[in-house]
Amino acid sequence: MAQLKISNLSKTYPNGVKALDNVSLEINNGMFGLLGPNGAGKSSLMRTLASLQEADSGSAFLNELDILNNPKELRRTLGYLPQEFGVYPRITAAQLLDHMAILKGVTNSKERKELVKYLLNKVNLYKQRDKSVKSFSGGMKQRVGIAQALIGDPQLIIVDEPTAGLDPGERNRFHNLLAEVGEEVIVILSTHIVDDVQELCTDMAIMNLGRIVYNGSPLTVLDDLVGLVWQKQIERGELEQYEANFRVISDKMVAGKPQIHVLSESNPGEGFVSVQPNLEDVFFAKIGVSETVVS
Repeated sequence: MAQLKISNLSKTYPNGVKALDNVSLEINNGMFGLLGPNGAGKSSLMRTLASLQEADSGSAFLNELDILNNPKELRRTLGYLPQEFGVYPRITAAQLLDHMAILKGVTNSKERKELVKYLLNKVNLYKQRDKSVKSFSGGMKQRVGIAQALIGDPQLIIVDEPTAGLDPGERNRFHNLLAEVGEEVIVILSTHIVDDVQELCTDMAIMNLGRIVYNGSPLTVLDDLVGLVWQKQIERGELEQYEANFRVISDKMVAGKPQIHVLSESNPGEGFVSVQPNLEDVFFAKIGVSETVVS
């Protein structure tokens, strides 16, 4: 069983942005969700763990392997699907995976051919093996991305914003594939899409402004908010007034009018009804806390 232990990671870019601020996490086998808004530091953490950039301080160990000081050793046991998965022009899915297998040290051509066939079947793209990856839909490209990340039997797989831009059908297929992969290894799913974490992950962290503001089970954090979330539909022009008087953690349009969720220990007043909290409520509640602390 693999374990990733991250301790006090910090990273400040030359422009002064503190992307990682004393980040510590322990992650075991299975799907781990890293949730946060754009700019929270998720990609900086993923790039550091993938040995694509150095940290200023801190440590990270995959079992006994010091991954920050042994990047070559890490890459032998790492699968990585970046946010922007670029492909060579006119290369087919089979050719791409064959090339990636060579780069990962699979030098025996017969072994490589069997591996490519296995991976294409696993991601349900064998029939499209001779088609240009450039012509694939977003979901198909992401499945090729997962296939290349599986080369070399990795212990750690990092996927960065994998469902952004996918239609609902492609997203569901990708979710099923990730869930299957996550049964045997550590899969870190970095995303700003709350539903991705709620549907896939048994453990999670919420990140904002370079810090971890929550780490634990999605179910546990939902239990913590039971009885504290109140909902009301308001008029368009009233939102600013409610934000001034209540702790509004989210608002969205429902039937043409804003529907707000307020965090309060007691009923905020007329028209509010108590609702079961969802992970989106947790997300905005925790992000709001961290912004208040930092400012």
